[in-house]
Amino acid sequence: MAKHRICIIEGDGIGHEVIPAAVRVLEATGLDFEFVEAHAGYEYFLDHGTTVPEATLEAVANTDATLFGAATSPSKKVEGFKGAIRFMRRHFDLYANVRPTKTRPVAGAYQNVDLILVRENTEGLYVEKERVEGDRAIAEAHISKRASERIGKYAIDLAMKRRKKLAVVHKANVLPLTQGLFLNTIMEEAKQVDGLQSWDVIVDNCAMQLVRNPSQYDVLVATNMFGDILSDLAAGLVGGLGIAASGNIGDKHAIFESVHGSAPDIAGKGISNPTATILSAVMMLEHLGEYEVAGRISNAIDTVLTEGPRTGDLGGTANTQQFTDAVVKALG
Repeated sequence: MAKHRICIIEGDGIGHEVIPAAVRVLEATGLDFEFVEAHAGYEYFLDHGTTVPEATLEAVANTDATLFGAATSPSKKVEGFKGAIRFMRRHFDLYANVRPTKTRPVAGAYQNVDLILVRENTEGLYVEKERVEGDRAIAEAHISKRASERIGKYAIDLAMKRRKKLAVVHKANVLPLTQGLFLNTIMEEAKQVDGLQSWDVIVDNCAMQLVRNPSQYDVLVATNMFGDILSDLAAGLVGGLGIAASGNIGDKHAIFESVHGSAPDIAGKGISNPTATILSAVMMLEHLGEYEVAGRISNAIDTVLTEGPRTGDLGGTANTQQFTDAVVKALG
């Protein structure tokens, strides 16, 4: 049995609770893991003046995959601060942000939802190129043919492994140069693939269509900010951010993280829902080729969501430890 070296970064807030929960579940699988602890985030920045130290970059680079907890980003500009996860995405060229949305046994969830939103992770407005000119604040959006080609290829390859349906999300009707480059590049790639059904959808219409009939979608690909927004909307269809997982994937490295933030309002209370982080670990195991074990954990999550106990965000009263205990037990 191969040993997997996993970098563990708790980050901020409830990251200190949900990451240990996910590690417990991983340890209960019987696989051989070596966990390498590292640090990143706003809390680390306040103490050390940097969000991602060199030691963390080395740990991510020299392990098989990374599991990241949660990150705080202040809403006001803080001199010297760089968002930890955004910095690592660019540093390691983790160009594909992959966010699956699937119906699980959660009250009020839409039925028959099984889609993946692929978000370009390195460009768009999230390059964080802002400036002030007089009484105007200006943000740059960067879109390149190279980045559009490779995220298009990633999304197409993923779609061909699933139901062979790809929706390209854009706003080229208003931004024909930047959004048009993204759209046209991917649509041109899609035309070359036999058996792929591809179409474009304007982002605001896509938001409405996701609410009205999400089961029509299989794989969607979008620019950075549009993908960020739509993936949160999609998560709301099936139970919220508490069960929303994601992966940041490049050619050499990958960082898996829950979609939710650091939740400072409940941090330290031991009541956070670790499902999203555990499901991110499931994605990590799939990335490492451990499909059978990944499936076992996913099934255990569904068992607990069905039978309880559930955490407060899902209508229950369980704390983080009680929920994790139940998942470990369901693993058998």
